[in-house]
Amino acid sequence: MKNWILFISTAVIVFLLAILAANIFERRSEAKYSYQPKVKLEGIEPRDSIWGLNYPRQYQSYRKTQDTTFKSMFGTSGHKDVLASEPDLVILWAGYGFSKDYNAPKGHAWAIEDIHKTLRVGSPMVPGEGPQPSTCWTCKSTDVPRLMSEMGVTEYYSQKFSDMGTQAINPIGCADCHNPETMQLTITRPALIEAFEAMGKDINKASHQEMRSLVCAQCHVEYYFDKTRPGQEKAAYLTFPWKNGMEVENVEAYYDKIEFSDFTHALSKTPMVKAQHPDYEIYQMGVHAKRGVSCADCHMPFQTEGGQKFTNHQIGSPLANIENSCFVCHREKVQDLITDVYDRQRKIKEGTNAVQRQIAMAHIEAAKALELGATEVQMKGIQQKIRHAQWRWDYSVASHGAAFHAPLETSRIVSSATAIIQEARIELTRLLATLGYNQPVPMPDFTSKEALQAYIGLDIPKEKAAKVTFMDQVIPQWLKEGKAREAQKPAKIVSSR
Repeated sequence: MKNWILFISTAVIVFLLAILAANIFERRSEAKYSYQPKVKLEGIEPRDSIWGLNYPRQYQSYRKTQDTTFKSMFGTSGHKDVLASEPDLVILWAGYGFSKDYNAPKGHAWAIEDIHKTLRVGSPMVPGEGPQPSTCWTCKSTDVPRLMSEMGVTEYYSQKFSDMGTQAINPIGCADCHNPETMQLTITRPALIEAFEAMGKDINKASHQEMRSLVCAQCHVEYYFDKTRPGQEKAAYLTFPWKNGMEVENVEAYYDKIEFSDFTHALSKTPMVKAQHPDYEIYQMGVHAKRGVSCADCHMPFQTEGGQKFTNHQIGSPLANIENSCFVCHREKVQDLITDVYDRQRKIKEGTNAVQRQIAMAHIEAAKALELGATEVQMKGIQQKIRHAQWRWDYSVASHGAAFHAPLETSRIVSSATAIIQEARIELTRLLATLGYNQPVPMPDFTSKEALQAYIGLDIPKEKAAKVTFMDQVIPQWLKEGKAREAQKPAKIVSSR
């Protein structure tokens, strides 16, 4: 009886091993077959669909960046009118395009469509006119490396936004991060290379793991348009303010030294700096970066399909894919991980909401002081504090995921902003008293985006009407001309498969 049991057990084990061996052989054969290139990528190929012929799994996962169904406590991959949910921001950005229109960011596939629709790029857009430079396209399209190569970097930065409308038609994709010949990660935006040089570093010495974050740092960073470079004054030259370091105080000191401002506030007349999205800088201050975790580890985790391991290019929140993103290192339950993230976000959100209201009130109180005759000398110190407080608040909220990437550093930044704006408001109270005003300054309705936009003098219905004309007439022509140009460049087939 024992011999029969041993025989049957052995037969079952042999059978299972045979299945395993056959499966491994089949998957290896499939891997060989799947990664034979079908087309030759020549030069800078901006079309993801062409890259997808060689790398179908990566391409299909990238196409999922079109998904708009994800929602978290404060975030979404769909449309969200941030000004409607946080009307205070209209006051903070009075005199700047963000007071007109500010929506939550969607996936990379929406980069071109979203920049077409936003009121921030001006309307109507007439070729050769408009306030925005072509530099605004830099992080929106795979056509940008091609344009820089064909025109020269300085010449590209010297154009108007509208001049590039028929050229920048492909959204963020493969050519932004990969060398088409080797598929190695590569830097395609010179601003990042120049930022490393300014810090005395050589980006060419970066490891592969570091490159899995640096390709993201080409765009997910704080930046400004430098219009003062000798011999390049016509160019809005994309520049990262990292010369003194990446901490919020370092960048603040950099901007103060060169007397840079993005806009002058419409109410307080303060020269303001608008933080962009310092994601890489904030991430560098957190525990994940210190332990060698890259952006791609969490936002583009590896997955297996059909026996093949590949990087998932559905770049998005790790909360949408916790098993692949987080369980590589963590062993907690899914709900415990989500709760931990939400707790951090909720606590920091309390602080940012409180300080942004304080900053909004300070702008209004400063406007009252100016109305009553406050001098430039009397206002200078107060305006500097308003500038610094708003800059620090903005640095923390404009960074996607800051509350998770580096919660301690983000909390420190918010606390410093709170202390600075409180000092500014105390000084404003004293100044108003010397001007004969000893009562609270009347405040507008902070619960309504529309009421605050009217308060700062915006005519949004008129802006939207002009934008509709632009969307209906100009953009279709851009896309028609751009697609006609691309149709003349067929892919070079190198395999019959």
